[in-house]
Amino acid sequence: MLVRIDPGSTVPLFEQVAASIRRALAAGSPARGEQLPPARELAASLEINVHTVLRAYALLRDEGLIDLRRRRGAVVLGGAPSRARLTELVADLVDEAKRAGVGLDELTGVIKEKYS
Repeated sequence: MLVRIDPGSTVPLFEQVAASIRRALAAGSPARGEQLPPARELAASLEINVHTVLRAYALLRDEGLIDLRRRRGAVVLGGAPSRARLTELVADLVDEAKRAGVGLDELTGVIKEKYS
């Protein structure tokens, strides 16, 4: 599982880690019952504080995506919920809008129009 972060982003690092894991879960990897990397290991590979990873894991636990167990670590509970799927769809939409030359304001307008 590849977790990516952008240190220059305004999005907090723990949210970036959680979003990256959500995307991986939406893609089906890791599968139900599999373990996520230990927090210390993931933090070291991303060169961030272990508490940042633990906060991301706690967020995913609160969303019902993973279970945190002593000595067993973070275990995937099941597939990604609709929010993770929505995140994937929005990412695809944004990519398509960029390819079509649609700006953020115009895209936001279209979304607001369809949402009503």
